[in-house]
Amino acid sequence: MPVENTKTITTNKKAFHEYFVIESFEAGIALSGTEVKSIRAGGVNLKDAWCGIDDGEMYIKQMHISPYEQGNIFNKPPMRDRKLLLHKREIMRLMGLVKQQGLALVPLSLYFKGSLVKVQVGLCRGKKLHDKRETAAKRDANRAIDRAIKEQNR
Repeated sequence: MPVENTKTITTNKKAFHEYFVIESFEAGIALSGTEVKSIRAGGVNLKDAWCGIDDGEMYIKQMHISPYEQGNIFNKPPMRDRKLLLHKREIMRLMGLVKQQGLALVPLSLYFKGSLVKVQVGLCRGKKLHDKRETAAKRDANRAIDRAIKEQNR
């Protein structure tokens, strides 16, 4: 079975800053043809996007897909809710975790898998201010170490 090629379209950098990612999973997304063409052109933004479960179905909300320039009556509103394609069992398990443990469902990245658009959704817990500072301090320390190693190897 050949491995399908994946091409990352966009990542949600804000999600990694604001949340600890506990678990991530792949979901399909229901899009129209002009939305896929706009995504191929790079007209998508995940910055303020989040996922919610309504009536046993999972939706991605606040994801902005720019209208396709050559599309006419087939263009959809840029901020509409888009259905995520998951098995019912997965949705029910996630709904239980979100309600009981106070976790959030956040889209982490959008990518092509073959010719299909997929979303990586993370089950996340929010970071407190001191956690964000700790993460920044670790990142700065690693940069300093890498810089020192690079200087030593010259």
